[in-house]
Amino acid sequence: MQSPTESQPFRLVAIPRLAAGGRWRVEAMRSLSEACFLWFTKGQGRITLAGVTRGYTAHNGIFIPAGVMHGFEVGPQVFGTAVFFGKYCPIKLPAQPLHLRIREVHAQQELNVTLDCIQRELDSTVAAHDRAAEHHLGLLGVWLERQGLKSQADAPRPDAARRLVARYTALMEKDFRTGAGVGELAASLGVTATHLTRCCQQTCGRSAIELLQDRRIFEARTMLSETKLPIGRIGAELGFASAAYFTRAFQHRTGSSPTAFRRSL
Repeated sequence: MQSPTESQPFRLVAIPRLAAGGRWRVEAMRSLSEACFLWFTKGQGRITLAGVTRGYTAHNGIFIPAGVMHGFEVGPQVFGTAVFFGKYCPIKLPAQPLHLRIREVHAQQELNVTLDCIQRELDSTVAAHDRAAEHHLGLLGVWLERQGLKSQADAPRPDAARRLVARYTALMEKDFRTGAGVGELAASLGVTATHLTRCCQQTCGRSAIELLQDRRIFEARTMLSETKLPIGRIGAELGFASAAYFTRAFQHRTGSSPTAFRRSL
């Protein structure tokens, strides 16, 4: 389901603000219909990107293409900037996810200046400020391309487990509303559920069913908080066999019923 902010043009958001409505908004598995770049300037945590979990720290940049499943921790000491490129981004962006560890001070400064210029133009009211912001965004795209080429040259080739889990998360993103279970998704990938779960545990420390449930319950919370659809309808749209089953699954995952969660908002 598309968040209301996803239909907006490109924009910058302080990373702590992303979790202002609850940590589930950033930690649960989800994907966006627009590309996103996370630039961490302070703190550390873990991020799961296409089914692979890694640690991040200050001066790490994470580029997430549209449609790629992800979730990340945002503790109280984590600061930085998230760039959302908009659903119809006017610039060229990398096709694959990137986890950049920027050690060169010059590259860090170059990125910080570019982000400052984008924000200043977005906040401005002078003539042509929108075009100026778009040009600076184009420079960010060039920075990502150059750093991505450096990173790919040094990165080891993904092993079979990572490739399988990346395929699983892509398939899950397409089919999580259908009610298909891990066994059906694994069969579509040509492997057993046991093998798929073993690979998920290896790449991100979570089982295949945990990733699937996390994705479905994130969508449920989003629909409960951003729509007025009846709870039974939400469960049906997410592939749950009955409203009672949806309620049990939601409560097991979140600690509250769908009704109580909606009221708490």
